[in-house]
Amino acid sequence: MTSLDHPGPTAGEGRRRPAVMADVARLAGVSHQTVSRVINGANKVAPETQARVEEAMRLLDYRPSSVARALVTGRSRTVGVIGFNTTLYGPASTLYGIERAAYDADYLTSVVSMPDLDRDSVLRASERLRRHNVEGMLAVAPHQAAIAAVAQLSSQVPIVCVEAGPETDIASVQVDQRGGASAATRHLLELGHETVVHIAGPRDWQEAEIRLAGWRDTLINAGVSPPPPRFGDWSSASGYAHGCELAAQASVSAVFCSNDQMALGVMRAFREAGLSIPADVSIVGFDATPESGFFSPPLTTVRQDFIEVGRQGFDLLRRMIEQEEPADRRLIIPFELIVRMSTAGPRAR
Repeated sequence: MTSLDHPGPTAGEGRRRPAVMADVARLAGVSHQTVSRVINGANKVAPETQARVEEAMRLLDYRPSSVARALVTGRSRTVGVIGFNTTLYGPASTLYGIERAAYDADYLTSVVSMPDLDRDSVLRASERLRRHNVEGMLAVAPHQAAIAAVAQLSSQVPIVCVEAGPETDIASVQVDQRGGASAATRHLLELGHETVVHIAGPRDWQEAEIRLAGWRDTLINAGVSPPPPRFGDWSSASGYAHGCELAAQASVSAVFCSNDQMALGVMRAFREAGLSIPADVSIVGFDATPESGFFSPPLTTVRQDFIEVGRQGFDLLRRMIEQEEPADRRLIIPFELIVRMSTAGPRAR
């Protein structure tokens, strides 16, 4: 038995009650204030004393109260996350990246996921998070209205947007959406396709607008007049509906979809129309979902590192909270064009 061996506090009838700070102090032979200093990371405790306190905490299975710790340090070590439709691959992966980075930095996350990201919903969510004493917020804000609402909050609490549009002046982390769309379009043109049809995401999604601009500018720079874009809702069903219409147009030889799910719907529509991919029509998606490599044929797509976006978004917020001046308040994560078997040179049909 060591000098710190102890049966632990009891609550009557032999039952063991949860240890409190006074129990740790008594077992370690130190004051209540010394235990508090060890818990809160103060550097004024002798190494041997800190070791005795930590051993006492281990023996008693003591768990410091986060509420009490916040009262002493003035910090909750909690960040809020405002999210939208986290069942989608992108937002769900970004949220995972945020939570993993927060865990590694000994922060907690409090998530509010809403069905709509209009201005009033964002403001209500932020107020709810502030009542829980979050030290900062991350907004997975794909909507124009949501970004505008987040901009209002930036003066009240440290806040970082993930996937915010480039025109915002608040701290943000985003993938190079324009560059990715441009690379996808240029890939099809370089294969010999005269033009590229684009199925964009919803008009009120910032990412969809940026990808549309990248597609349009690339065609114009190549001397090609952009065909009218089509707008889906990110779902395979919307891609299928557009695909059924495009399959009837013999001039269509290349399609760039704003996400992989819509590309999946387009591929089914073309196959049902008797068209071969890529012999008759080439298709490119966006996101590089895990399933995209198992489409038939495997889908050429633009990879976004959503987990890295979440990780860097949290790290940027942490630096702002801890008053470490970040080198850059607007971070751009590079994309990767993954070329698979859904694209090839054109063939007259």
